[in-house]
Amino acid sequence: MDPLDGKDIEANPTDSETMELPVLTQPGLGVTTTTVTTISQTGGDWSTGLFEVCGDASTFLMGAFVPCCLDLSLAHQYGECMCLPLLPGSTFAMRVGIRERYKIRGSVCEDWTTVYCCYPLALCQMIREMKKRLKTQIYTVSTTLESS
Repeated sequence: MDPLDGKDIEANPTDSETMELPVLTQPGLGVTTTTVTTISQTGGDWSTGLFEVCGDASTFLMGAFVPCCLDLSLAHQYGECMCLPLLPGSTFAMRVGIRERYKIRGSVCEDWTTVYCCYPLALCQMIREMKKRLKTQIYTVSTTLESS
């Protein structure tokens, strides 16, 4: 029974009712774009040493004069909230995270010593590492789909 008007509904359509046929082909969808991003270079040691500051002058100057701003930039590049550097131990945590993310050799003890004894130099090294490791290759593939 039809709950709205109380009439019986037939299971099979009659001549006056027609069944809709299923859609066998979809209309053309236009152009679809697929982007493939590759991130390479994992493993090994830090790409630059702790004291190799001459290769990136702007990072060195920021680390020397306003390391707090460099710490904010690092948090942003690392994908964290920019408020993270306000928390105690956050730079140490990011260094451990960077080392583990990119499979860089080292230990938590080395990370702690580096961050707490050479804070500006550690920040500069971490920024250089993120810049080098985040260089990506982006390939864009376009496909046009037409209806048949």
